[in-house]
Amino acid sequence: MLHTIRWKLMLGLFSSLGITALSLVTIYALSTLLVRIPVINYPFRLVINNIGSLPVLIVLGILIFLVSYFMVNKRFVRDLQEIDSGLQEVSSGRFEYQIPIHTNDELGQVAKSINLMTEQLNDYLKEITHGLREIAQGNFEAKIPVRPGSQLGEVASSINQMSRQLNQSIQEERNAEKTKNDLITGVSHDLRTPLTSILGFLEVIEEDRYQDEVELRYYVNIAYEKAKGLKKLIDDLFEYTRINNGLPLNMNELDMVSFIGQLMEEFVPTFEKEGMECRLEAAEERITIMADGDRLVRAYENLMTNAIRYGKKGGVVDIAVRREINHAVISFTNYGEPIPERDLPFIFDRFYRVESSRSKQTGGTGLGLAITKSIIEVQGGQIAVKSSSQKTTFETRFIIR
Repeated sequence: MLHTIRWKLMLGLFSSLGITALSLVTIYALSTLLVRIPVINYPFRLVINNIGSLPVLIVLGILIFLVSYFMVNKRFVRDLQEIDSGLQEVSSGRFEYQIPIHTNDELGQVAKSINLMTEQLNDYLKEITHGLREIAQGNFEAKIPVRPGSQLGEVASSINQMSRQLNQSIQEERNAEKTKNDLITGVSHDLRTPLTSILGFLEVIEEDRYQDEVELRYYVNIAYEKAKGLKKLIDDLFEYTRINNGLPLNMNELDMVSFIGQLMEEFVPTFEKEGMECRLEAAEERITIMADGDRLVRAYENLMTNAIRYGKKGGVVDIAVRREINHAVISFTNYGEPIPERDLPFIFDRFYRVESSRSKQTGGTGLGLAITKSIIEVQGGQIAVKSSSQKTTFETRFIIR
């Protein structure tokens, strides 16, 4: 554009000089002819004799040059002024402004390019504005098209990311609210049921509505067992809440082969009582992870208890400790009744029970596996379950340090 301006100015300068020279030659020739005419030669002679022909020609030349230069560059200057005015409008934020185009020369092309740029910019700003309005109305699924290679494209990308994060935060808040409500509902139900039974039997005792001491002891025993179940539920709930609120961990090196071996020894009386057998398969003598042993033992006690509780039919619980690349994998397998496929995705949810009648029979609180999952995950591990008609396996994984 600078080259075009210089070229236009030089062309205007030379054109004005040419017009000035031609005009002076023409005026000089006319004045020479007019001086020879007696009737009108007096003014010309007076000017020439008093001022001189050269100063007159110089003054006329300057005036003619200025007028011709202005006339020659008038359209060029007008085009420059319109482009400058258009750029000022754009810089003030009026991107819909269009520069008038009068020619197809270089300045006309510049004006067309500026108009095209502002039109594209205005259209993109409209898309961004529309997207922002959609987001403001709560439609966080709205996406602003991202045009790569431009700062507005980066702005659009940032807005989309902000919208995703905001939507995620809102969903997490809603889920947290739903979780809180579900927790209150579950806790209320599970506390009220045994408490109602306890109050019912105590009321019978209080009103002396029992026949003899045997029946009295029977009612007292039922109330006592219900109270123990209630205490276990409260203890489990307290532990679950404490774990999820971020309890401090004492992380140390832990040999999982030795750890599981000790756990099996603690459960020997339980296996003997239930008439079951526990088998350990360890591919290596030592597999070490970083974990809080005091917390981890609670998780594996839950898995062991769960395997015994629901695996009586199979008579055997198999525990395997092995290494898979950089992970320590510990699995508990029982051969009892399978977990229905529809229940598998929810098995670790708190207060979720597979077959409520069976859970009443076995006395579960519905928090054991939720506590186990929380303990495993808070220490950087993973837990999963697989169940078929032949066996059910709970598998945990930890990174080997």
